[in-house]
Amino acid sequence: MVRYTRFIALGDSFTEGMQDEKINEQYRGWADRVAEALASETQGFTYMNCAIRGKLVGQVIDDQIPVALKWIEGPNTLVSFHAGANDLLRPSYDPNLVLPKYQEAVRVLAATGCQLMLFTAIERVAKSGKMQDLWQARFSQFNKVVRDMAVDVGGIVLEATADPEIGSRRFLDKDRLHLNPAGHHRVAQGVLQKIGGPHDANWRSDLPPLPARSLVAKIYDDARWFITFLIPWMSRRIRGVSSGDGRSPKHSAPIALS
Repeated sequence: MVRYTRFIALGDSFTEGMQDEKINEQYRGWADRVAEALASETQGFTYMNCAIRGKLVGQVIDDQIPVALKWIEGPNTLVSFHAGANDLLRPSYDPNLVLPKYQEAVRVLAATGCQLMLFTAIERVAKSGKMQDLWQARFSQFNKVVRDMAVDVGGIVLEATADPEIGSRRFLDKDRLHLNPAGHHRVAQGVLQKIGGPHDANWRSDLPPLPARSLVAKIYDDARWFITFLIPWMSRRIRGVSSGDGRSPKHSAPIALS
């Protein structure tokens, strides 16, 4: 097994770590958890996290990849690339524009000789409905591109579709979009297992049933979600504003983890 001496995380809110616990006013996230575990067994290990919430594929390509390219040191550098979900969620999504950008980004990163790690996305978020049908059509097409590119460049794929529980309310925040702390822990364990890092061998043990909710509780949760999360999200789309505007990455240069 290759012992990684550097981990560079690129992408959007998923990799920034949104809705995980905060440390020093910054979300921790699965990537921080992975970096901490790798640092525990590798002297001189360093970590970068350039991810910023709300970013589209083109923005990750323009703003994050050039920074990462300065610090990649061949196969001992693990690079995670998660981008595209924000593009797919927009009504104006055009696969003929977005998917080639994603493919080119993967090729550029892989050409450095790093170990590249890609992610598929959850394809089913509801049992049925027009929005679910649209979501599944878009994300299943995207996931095929992710898998095909990983084969082409020798990348690692973390399969969201292989862990259906990750899309349940057990692991999702109240915004129904980002992972909660338990979800970030679960993703980190899956990544560490995939790359041969230190992890809990029982991380995928059988989970207890989720507690039942009354109809009143479901209606209340739906109303709160609509008012607190959906309306602000729609407002930003209408105004052309992103939640990541004006934000800086956590670590735009390698840091040592003690």
